[in-house]
Amino acid sequence: MAVDPARRSYRSQQRRRFSMSGSYEKKRVLIVDDEKIITDTLVMIFSNEGYDARGVYSAEQALSLMSEWIPQLAIIDVHLPKMNGIDLAILFKAEYSDCRLSLFSGETTTGDLLDTALREGHSFNVLAKPVHPTELLGLAARVLFP
Repeated sequence: MAVDPARRSYRSQQRRRFSMSGSYEKKRVLIVDDEKIITDTLVMIFSNEGYDARGVYSAEQALSLMSEWIPQLAIIDVHLPKMNGIDLAILFKAEYSDCRLSLFSGETTTGDLLDTALREGHSFNVLAKPVHPTELLGLAARVLFP
């Protein structure tokens, strides 16, 4: 069975980090999506790969969680109830500058929200849903283990 390069890279990074420091700190990943099945599945996948992963279903829940637990990577759906994911990402950038951000969306209206954010000086990478979990794991490995 072939091992996906993103998984191999992440696992080798884990081993190298553990052996160099003598201890191991799991990288923290936050999933924010109002579709519970997506959130819960991604949390399970990231947890199974050795991340400290947590999921919430709204921007408001994410902000509440950030008062006690700050992720190193937040993967945020653009279209959330009440506050959208782009506004949440802008807040994260301002308050938690060490947190890496990635947005994802399955909606065609995302472009309008991104254009507005860009005019205000905020640029974000957005992945199109559906996103295969290995792509998200590869992203996490790239940004958390440069």
